[in-house]
Amino acid sequence: MTKFTAEEANAFLSQAFPGRGHQNQVLVMETGRAVIRLEADETHLRPGGYISGPTQMSLCDTAAYMAIMTVTGLEPMTVTSNLNINFLRPCIGKVVIAEGKLMKIGQALAIIEVDVRIEHADKPASHAIVTYALPRKG
Repeated sequence: MTKFTAEEANAFLSQAFPGRGHQNQVLVMETGRAVIRLEADETHLRPGGYISGPTQMSLCDTAAYMAIMTVTGLEPMTVTSNLNINFLRPCIGKVVIAEGKLMKIGQALAIIEVDVRIEHADKPASHAIVTYALPRKG
């Protein structure tokens, strides 16, 4: 069973990141997996109507953060140490989905794989591997 629910995750994001936390909606929190949704507006676009790279990276970061919390529970000081993203195809659409899957979690680091896609798309627009540093216990 997950240690952190979608409802708790949405409340946490709104409180911890005022002015930005409400943009991403956490849809699914299952053990080792988190799915988030963004309804894109003009602030998320680059010329040509594409969802911008920074927006996709932010989605990857948030999905990874939430995937960790499905296992650890609320750990606000879990921090990104690396994010490597590959942009596979244009990301054009209104609703963007990011799915983070926990690949490995240890005492100091967690590694998460994230796919970003337009809602209902078969193939991802981008793929990331995200590493998080976990807070020390004790």
